[in-house]
Formats: sequence, structure tokens, C-alpha cells
Amino acid sequence: MTAYILKPDAVWSNGEIRRGVSVLVRGSRIEKIGADVAAGDATVIDLKGCTLLPGLMDVHSHLFLYPYNQTVWDDQVLKESEAYRTVRAVKHAEATLLAGFTTLRDLGTEGAGYADVALKRAIEQGVTPGPRVFTATKAIVALGGYAPMRKNYRDDCCLAQGAEEASGVDEVVKAVRHQAAHGADWIKFYADYRVGPNGETVPTFSIDELRAGVDTAHSLGRPVACHATGNEGMLRAVLAGVDTIEHGYGGTPQTFALMKQKGIAFLPTLMAAKSISLYRGEYKPGGPASVHMAQAAQAFGLARAAGVTIGCGSDVGVFAHGENWTELEAMAKLGMSANEALIAATVTDAKILCREHDLGQVAEGFLADLVAVPGDPTADLSALATVRFVMKDGTIFKGTH
Repeated sequence: MTAYILKPDAVWSNGEIRRGVSVLVRGSRIEKIGADVAAGDATVIDLKGCTLLPGLMDVHSHLFLYPYNQTVWDDQVLKESEAYRTVRAVKHAEATLLAGFTTLRDLGTEGAGYADVALKRAIEQGVTPGPRVFTATKAIVALGGYAPMRKNYRDDCCLAQGAEEASGVDEVVKAVRHQAAHGADWIKFYADYRVGPNGETVPTFSIDELRAGVDTAHSLGRPVACHATGNEGMLRAVLAGVDTIEHGYGGTPQTFALMKQKGIAFLPTLMAAKSISLYRGEYKPGGPASVHMAQAAQAFGLARAAGVTIGCGSDVGVFAHGENWTELEAMAKLGMSANEALIAATVTDAKILCREHDLGQVAEGFLADLVAVPGDPTADLSALATVRFVMKDGTIFKGTH
């Protein structure tokens, strides 16, 4: 069994820095941490000048999308074949891993079917490098409640949709069972979308539909993520018992307080708001925040004030894969300490994924998902932009081999 002794300047885990310690990895797990680590059969890896961290996580990602300023969303979904999009997703997965993100929750293939399940399998079997992937397959939307929007095309077109449509309790239950059967680790619903008379965000599922979907998913052992940008969609999702709320830009203090009460986690996707504002010309780097960015910032502040569990979920795919770390930077700019942001992307995300027993910490017995960056990321999060070493499951993917 392969063994390594990693010798960084410091080890960061769960908000604490330890100096003068080494980490012994044997096989896929961390065997020992301490000042006197030794093993005659181990390869020593010198990480001088670096801080060793748990592998980072992003639990709102889209491996089958890429920035909309390169190709707009509709064209990716309608004009690019599933095979082509899968080839791109393979490269996105590799870029993500090499950037130090060893675990992703992929929240919908956006019209690429169950290709995320195939990609997850290929990564697990060593066919291609990539992060540990938790899949949501197609995701579920209300009939007419997503995109591509039919009103923008000929009425005799049969448009492929970015998610699986369902209408009524029976269809919602069927869609949940169908996606679980095809390999979904999570079930994702869209509780609202921009389908009001004037393009405003309105709820798309009734509470009864959402409750039926959540109950079915939970019965099948699948947690539920819910896209909700308006307060009414958020409230319905919260009352239905979802496990995470995604975006939440329009949430009120009362809704965030209810999330706290029910233990529902929040993924703020700050970089999605920034990126879309940039593409639309509503924001220029260094300039004032756009209306969309200001709403996202307000929601983030309300969630923090309410004590809601906040994880790292960036909506990467809207912006470039491998730049996931910028979500931590965005959270820090809105008031989180660097330590808090790092905890969000490790310990908190591990808890959201129900994997706090073996992921998210540099701890004995945990899986050896380890990343080294230069300097001290708790002093400057931009250190995450220069990852020097990546290990996942005890296998080195970047750095000294």
C-alpha cells in the first residue's frame, strides 16, 4: 500500500493551524498527524513554504456548462450534442481537481441527461481525473417553468429543455423516482423561475407538489436541493422540507430565520450574480455592485445574521471551471473571515453532503483529500489561486510524484 509523508510549513483544518507537524498518508486515508511521524516505506514530500488544507469543496456546480460570454446558455443546451458537452465536462472536471477542489455537488446537467452519472463513474474508475462528484442528473422543473423558453422560439419547435418537466403531484413523484433510479445522489427542484408575465421571478411549483417530491426523495434516501431566488419560492421550499436552498437572493429575514429553525443550509452563489452582471454589462470590475449583486449580498448578510448554515456553492459553469476559489473570496468580501470561508468550503460542505465523518478535515482516519497552497490562506485567500499540490483518495494529481 502506497504511503507518503507530507511535510508542509503548516496544516490548516477546521479553523485551526498547526505548525511543525507532518501528515502520514497510507493508501486512501490519513494515518497519522504529528511532529514525530515516520514510516520506512513512505515517500517524503517536501511542501516547504506551503499550508496543507483539506481538499476544497463546491456544492453548487455545473460541469456541463461553461461561461455564457463564450457561448450563451440556450446555444449550449440546444446546439451542442450531449457527447460534445460530455467531452467538455471531462476537461472541466480535470481543471476543477487541479485547482484544489476535490469534491463537487453537480446540480444538474442542464439538458445533458444522465451524463453526470457516467462522468462520476469514469472518475471513480480512474478513466479520467476529476473531483468526487455527487450527482443531481436532470433536475426537476415545473411544466413551462424553465428554459429554453418556448415563447422565444417558433411555436411548432420541439425544444429540448434544461431539466425534466413535471406537472402535478403524480408527475413530480414519478420524476423523482426516475432520476433516483438513474443514479441521482441528490434531487434538485426549481421552486421558481423567470416566467412571470413580464419575465419576473414567480413560484412554479405548489407547496403540495414540492412536499410530495421532497417526501419521495427522502424516502429513497436522497436529500433535496432547491433553486429559489424569490422569497415565495424559498418559503414554499422551506415549508416542503428541502435540505438546501440555492441562490436565495430575494429572501426575507423571516424566511432565513425559518431556515435556521429547520436546519436548512444556504448556498449563496455570489460569483454567479457577479458573473452574470459582468456579461450583461451591468457591472465593471472595480466598479459599484449591480442590482443583482447587491441583492445577493443582502441575502448573504441576512442569512449570516439569522445564523443559517452557509456552505460554499458558487454556480461554477456560469463562470470558468477552476476558478471556484473566487466564491470564498466573495464571501470574505461580504464579512466572513478567511477562516470562516475556508470552513464553509470544507467542514460545512462535508456536513451538507453528510460526509463529515470522512471528508472536510485533515484528521486521522479521514480520506486523504489534501491540497497545499503557498503562504497562509487565512491571511490572504488569494493563495488558493496558486495550488501547488493536490491529492485525492491518497493519489497525487498535482505536485511531487
